[in-house]
Amino acid sequence: MSDVAAAGPQPSNASGMSVGQMADWLRRPDLWMAAGVIGILIILIFPLPAIVLDLMLAVSIISSVMILMTALFIHKPLEFSSFPTVLLIATMLRLSLNLASTRLILSHGHEGTAAAGHVIEAFGNFVMGGSFVIGIIVFAILVIVNFIVITKGSGRIAEVAARFSLDAMPGKQMAIDADLSAGLIDEKTAKTRRKDLEDESAFYGAMDGASKFVKGDAIAGLLITFINVIAGLIIGVAQQGMPFLEAARTYTILTVGDGLVSQIPALVISTAAGLLVSKAGVTGSADQAMMKQLTGYPKALGLSAGVMGAMALLPGIPFLPFAGLAGLAGWAAYTLGEESKRLSRVAEAAGAAEVAAAAAPPAEEPISAVLKIDDLKIELGYGLLPLVQSEGGSDRLTDQIKALRRQLAADMGFVMPSVRILDNVQLPPNQYIIRVKEVDAGQGQIWPMQYMVMDPAGGQVDLPGVHTTEPTFGLPATWVDAALKEEASVRGYTVVDAATVLSTHLTEILKANVSDLLSYSEVQKLIKEMPKDQADLIKDLVPGQITISGIQRVLQTLLAERVSIRDLPTILEGIAEAVAFTRSPAQIAEHVRSRLARQLCAQYAGYDGGLALIALSPVWEQAFADSIVGQGDDRQLAMQPSKLSEFIMLVRDSFEDAARMGEAPVLLTSPGIRPFVRSIVERFRAQTPVLSQAEIHPRVRLKTVGSV
Repeated sequence: MSDVAAAGPQPSNASGMSVGQMADWLRRPDLWMAAGVIGILIILIFPLPAIVLDLMLAVSIISSVMILMTALFIHKPLEFSSFPTVLLIATMLRLSLNLASTRLILSHGHEGTAAAGHVIEAFGNFVMGGSFVIGIIVFAILVIVNFIVITKGSGRIAEVAARFSLDAMPGKQMAIDADLSAGLIDEKTAKTRRKDLEDESAFYGAMDGASKFVKGDAIAGLLITFINVIAGLIIGVAQQGMPFLEAARTYTILTVGDGLVSQIPALVISTAAGLLVSKAGVTGSADQAMMKQLTGYPKALGLSAGVMGAMALLPGIPFLPFAGLAGLAGWAAYTLGEESKRLSRVAEAAGAAEVAAAAAPPAEEPISAVLKIDDLKIELGYGLLPLVQSEGGSDRLTDQIKALRRQLAADMGFVMPSVRILDNVQLPPNQYIIRVKEVDAGQGQIWPMQYMVMDPAGGQVDLPGVHTTEPTFGLPATWVDAALKEEASVRGYTVVDAATVLSTHLTEILKANVSDLLSYSEVQKLIKEMPKDQADLIKDLVPGQITISGIQRVLQTLLAERVSIRDLPTILEGIAEAVAFTRSPAQIAEHVRSRLARQLCAQYAGYDGGLALIALSPVWEQAFADSIVGQGDDRQLAMQPSKLSEFIMLVRDSFEDAARMGEAPVLLTSPGIRPFVRSIVERFRAQTPVLSQAEIHPRVRLKTVGSV
């Protein structure tokens, strides 16, 4: 017989569920949670036997004590972030038990003080001590302490903490972004800190609302007690025919006992809430935080001992309690004072050792530390520090740099290195320097609290301010006060703030140096992150036909002309085709460009979808072809300087004429001479695209606006 047959059928219940499935269901905490909430609702609707009420009252008391102990021993308030939910459930449980006990008191109170269970009877008799007046007074005092003192105070603390937490959130988020941009933390740490910040704000906001549960519970306890006493007297005397004093005693014991059984857990949970919200800025359990701070000043304990000793000598004051406490406080003050002196001596010895170590010749810094460089760095004068430190600038500069890196990643196809922001006291206050691999790539002067105003027509701005030159494009500009911002906008001027000026300058510098920022490791990362369906292509290509360094050279050649490498699979396919007939990275890049024809045409197309172009005339085509000397990879352009000057003038005039017509054309050449034409054009018009006829997609709509 097989093992399955030997095992036999699994036992099941009437619904067909096996015992194992039932056990799995019983082990699910979410089902227990749902059953508990439904049970609370059932208690609100259906009568509850006295023995079950005793059990549920015990559960309410024990759960409140457990909540208090948890609030005492946690180190940070966020460790008990579920407290508002726990508070709501505990409050609903007490109110449902109040309703169940009220139902038993009013319906069976004439049968005796055990009508609502032995727990309520025991609490009533113990507190009242034979007098229902004492019981009512004690119960009223408990409610007042809970409602007026603890609940109101903890609610106010939660309200203020929630308000301050929300007000401080933007500044804390800016500080996290600034640390991330400066390279002090990584992205994972930044996400963790942002999550903690969001959780803290949500916790204090929830605690602000949860404190209203306790307040409402206290009010409900007072009303229920009043209703039970009045209604019990009416039912006992009018309906059951009980004597007034007997009815008053019986129903008062039941009512006060019921109130105590509900208000004592409420008082315990209110205390837990007060401990939780008042623990702001303190790390460690409550006993550690209190004892460390209360015993940190021995002089305070000594003075307290003196005051208590003096009070012990006053006429009529009991001597032993005050004298005993004075001696205990004096001993504690002496012991803590000696310990403080010992710690001070240890600290002085450590300080002397540090001074000696500082006076000693500093250890020689490893040479390898000198070799480390930052790919991108911004150095700021001290007058520009508000851009990264204050609420007025940090959200603009750091956020714009993050958005810039994201945008360049989408445009260029790889993630730019992080930008490190440093202060440099040697710079003028309002000057900044942008460095690429520790080399000065651009600089300028900006004013954080002012706005740069520029005339779109290129003229000088007619507004009072500091006349200067825009650092990115060299246009005339003026820095004006914030009060003139609206007037400048009304006049049609372009108005930008200081952070935008800096980030725009950084954008153009990154685009101009993007090829230098593509490192060997970044190319490896791009290839590793390619889709799995491209694995066979990479396996055939690397390293058998071309190395990672060769692919890097090709990608850098493309990026030098601002061609996006985001479509890396197509680029690798083009490289695989080109390596069959050449090993030159420049020629491989030219072949890859033809494979990217659709992308190139879409990149330079106008708003109407057409590609405006200026064609190179056959005369200049032949002139360039005749000026190329050498063969294969050694081909070079050897054109006469006068001829080159004439070509430069013609290209400049043609593109300026096109610009006056509102067009942004490309220069179209034949494939053989395109690299040489581009090498000349980039020297005086670096941003002018040069395309070959092989790079024009068949479906693109062409529009010729001139020729050279």
